[in-house]
Amino acid sequence: MEPRKQPPLAELVMAGMGPQDAIDLGDGIFMSRGVSNCYQVATRDGVLMVNTGSAFETPWHTDRFARAVGAPVRVIVFTQSHADHIGGWHAFDAPGVETIAQADYANVRGYWNRLMPFYNRRAQALWAAHIRAQNRAGGGASDARQRDPVPTLTFGDRHAFVLGERSVELFSVPGGETTDSLAVWLPGSRTVFTGNLFGPIFGHVPNLLTLRGDKLRSALAFVVSVDRVRALGAEVLITGHGDPLRGAREIETALAKLRDHVQWVHDRTVEGMNAGRDLHALMREIAVPPALALGEGHGTVRWNVRAIWEEYTGWFRFESTTELYGVPQRAIAVDLVGLAGGAGALAQRAAEHLAAGRALEALHLTDIALTAEPAHAGALRVEIAAHERLLEASGSQNLSETRWLESRIAAASRALDKNI
Repeated sequence: MEPRKQPPLAELVMAGMGPQDAIDLGDGIFMSRGVSNCYQVATRDGVLMVNTGSAFETPWHTDRFARAVGAPVRVIVFTQSHADHIGGWHAFDAPGVETIAQADYANVRGYWNRLMPFYNRRAQALWAAHIRAQNRAGGGASDARQRDPVPTLTFGDRHAFVLGERSVELFSVPGGETTDSLAVWLPGSRTVFTGNLFGPIFGHVPNLLTLRGDKLRSALAFVVSVDRVRALGAEVLITGHGDPLRGAREIETALAKLRDHVQWVHDRTVEGMNAGRDLHALMREIAVPPALALGEGHGTVRWNVRAIWEEYTGWFRFESTTELYGVPQRAIAVDLVGLAGGAGALAQRAAEHLAAGRALEALHLTDIALTAEPAHAGALRVEIAAHERLLEASGSQNLSETRWLESRIAAASRALDKNI
């Protein structure tokens, strides 16, 4: 069997593994690839550093920059406070180094730290294979006792300073992956660093709410944030992953399309809500026109339809009284299985759905059967086959979708092997 195609995002997040050189981007700017890239900007008075990478990557980043730049860091700026942007801070901080973050930094780090066990369990379910690969690559173990970075300066909307010969402007872009997202603008070279404002794959659908979980990302705040970057007229756009985009016309064209895509999906979702369409119908029906189509390596249109719906409506769907209380639908799975004549009957019906090309309908039935009888071999076989069908249909384009489907196949396969 040929190896399954890797989603493009998998290649990006693994591109920095192992010893390699920092990349000279020109104009004294150097990039070190990582789960999220970090950058050093040379000036005659020392280095401006944009993000510090993940903790386990620190030995690679320090070595690469020492060989390529070899100058002391004077200012560190975080484009957002996810761990892959701030984890290596301790290796670059020193007395006299200024660390700058947007004013919502403490709030975002606060809820991430409070929910760390919850988020880690979800990350393990989705990214276990990548975590194992990172460990094999041997970057370096992170110290669990390591405290979060402590900014020496935070700002609300804008902040400007001069380092050496370079003027630096920072401005808030709260429609980014976190509400403490910011962009770094070097007006002298017309270069902007945007971190993961646009998502980890530039030119793909931004994920307004990741499968891993986080606070909802506002679609309209994203649109406003993109417009703030567009207004700069940048000639070089440096994101959190991959290579820079160069040329003012190319940058404007790409950003306008990205902005208009999100605005279009937002507007069609709101129209559908006002017209009385239900959520799942809109997830199936809304498709962007070809001129606004983007890749779906990270987010998807249907996920963003759901995120926009839930941004405006919250958790109560007006579908059932049971939504108001703490008894989930799975609490009656045993009753449903009994009324259906056993888990075998549901598994058989699920197999019929699958044979007719209805993998999702099949999974609704196996979910009920396996809640009542977790070891039922027939239901497990259908569950595996249905997930394999969805994985094949997906083309392994979207990393989160691919890893979720793979994890469900692996879990069901383990359960089946254990019980046969």
